[in-house]
Amino acid sequence: MREGNIQVHSDNILPIIKKWLYSDKDIFLRELVSNSSDAIRKLERLAGMGEAEKDDAKPFIHVFVDKDDKTLRVEDNGLGMTEEEVEKYITQVAFSGAEEFVKKYKDQPGDEGGIIGHFGLGFYSAFMVADKVEIDTLSYQKDAKPVHWQSKGESAYEIGEGTRTTRGTTVTLHISGEEVEFLEEGRIRGMLRKYCQFMPYEIFLNPKAPEEAKEGEEAPAGSRPVNNPHPLWLKAPKDCTKEEYEQFYTELFMDFNPPLFWIHLNVDYPFNLKGILYFPQQADKVEVQPGEVKLYNNQVYIADNIKEVVPEFLLLLKGVIDCPDLPLNVSRSFLQNDGDVQKISRHITKKVSDKLHEIFNNERENYEKYWDDIAPFIKFGCIRDESFYERVKDIVLLKSINGGYKTLMDFPKDKDNQIFYVSNLDLQAQYVRLFKEEGKDAAVLSHMIDSHFISFLEYKEKEMKFVRIDADISYAVKDGEAGGNAEAVASSFKELLGKDDLTVKAERLKNSATPAVMLLEENARRFQEMSRMYQGGPAAPAPQGTLILNLENSVVQALPTLGKDRAALLSRYIYDLAQLGQKPLTAEEMSGFMERSAKLLALAAGQSETSGTAAPEKE
Repeated sequence: MREGNIQVHSDNILPIIKKWLYSDKDIFLRELVSNSSDAIRKLERLAGMGEAEKDDAKPFIHVFVDKDDKTLRVEDNGLGMTEEEVEKYITQVAFSGAEEFVKKYKDQPGDEGGIIGHFGLGFYSAFMVADKVEIDTLSYQKDAKPVHWQSKGESAYEIGEGTRTTRGTTVTLHISGEEVEFLEEGRIRGMLRKYCQFMPYEIFLNPKAPEEAKEGEEAPAGSRPVNNPHPLWLKAPKDCTKEEYEQFYTELFMDFNPPLFWIHLNVDYPFNLKGILYFPQQADKVEVQPGEVKLYNNQVYIADNIKEVVPEFLLLLKGVIDCPDLPLNVSRSFLQNDGDVQKISRHITKKVSDKLHEIFNNERENYEKYWDDIAPFIKFGCIRDESFYERVKDIVLLKSINGGYKTLMDFPKDKDNQIFYVSNLDLQAQYVRLFKEEGKDAAVLSHMIDSHFISFLEYKEKEMKFVRIDADISYAVKDGEAGGNAEAVASSFKELLGKDDLTVKAERLKNSATPAVMLLEENARRFQEMSRMYQGGPAAPAPQGTLILNLENSVVQALPTLGKDRAALLSRYIYDLAQLGQKPLTAEEMSGFMERSAKLLALAAGQSETSGTAAPEKE
């Protein structure tokens, strides 16, 4: 057996890098601007250590779009490069100048985390949109000569003496014919706003001198930076005002409804983590509204909603997370799921639960006011992360049909440790009325996540059960035993109704005005709702309801004294009302209900059901 080496040809690998290095083409601009930011940061570090001359030049990054010339340029006044450095960092794919710089100066005072680049491949993203790329650079080093480098994205390149006279670097992209969208100023401005909105140095797009503005007019767009180099999350929380937090929220998400509250993350040890998480108002109280958590690395945008860093349930929030310690892969677009990331995720979860406890304990009135908006987030968090549930279970609230809120443990339960609840206040209005009249309570659980949350609570709290208000006539609304004639009344009513498959029972309800109610068995109804939720699978059969006649109701009591036709009409109408109190009627059922309503109106007016003539007083 012999050994050998795999041969890799540069002619083949560079096109692969150009095509597959990044998932989105517009990433190239972020990479080039990030390189410029690194160059300025490195120069500042060197000047601070006395290894570079200090001057009064203000750091800048300029982006120029020339549609006529079909070029896009990124220029900075950072430390620049010598010819040797260009050969080393540009022509050797995957050799990272940032990595070498950090390693060389790791023992010097300062924040090495400010250097963005990690892998040295970002520059080559330019070839995803350009046929040709040129570099003009002049190093900060004394007696350095300007350098010009150019390549068409193949293995060959040209390098020689350049013409640049000031320190820094200019990268010129000759945009290919298929990518002319990147010659539109509006497109580039949008990309800078997305990826570079909070980079630490001012970025100007097609900069113009301020004096070009006429007196009394706003300065031209090019004379104003497109980014905010000092985002709010970099300030200490104690130095931030309520107005600043709300203004930053609006600027970031274009949401003009102020957030409920926020959490300012500011951690230096054991990892570097800063950011602000906002709890937004929920516009839709029925469905969960997705949030948006932006991930940054040293103020450079990476991606939205990375669940490896931000727990999935926290993605219902809005905010920013800036963590230079995150391990990023070559594209800076996907995270490596390692132990450090898990620690960061757990820390964010802990800070969120701490904030919720703080508001609950110190601002209980506000906490209850916020509850309808934050409940979906908290419930989803409990379901997704049981450790989060253990942290917040004491501050989970249930909204009462009588108004107000009570904690899960304090909410009234019946003798069997059951909590009655309402999933739709309108459809279940008659059951709510029955409970209220008896001074009883039920929880309002009407959000789409509540069916899952109920099952989760029953799993976690083995002794606790939830029963929808229309699933059982509890002792709360029954008025003693039904009596000996209950079975006969139920049997007679079922015969009049002509529904052999319907279960009919007779009970004495405390509210005599209600002739009947329809009950649905809890487990069967839940199964049917779950089946409906997951479309594509076999639909579960509709749960068979049980009709409960009220023996205390005068109409039910009068049925045996009426003629068969009129008793059948009233029986069917009572059944209609019971169904209406539990669910919407189908088109066919509604048509029948309207027809029976018309007949009853005619009878009430003393007319015949069919002819409109006066009806006999007795049958």
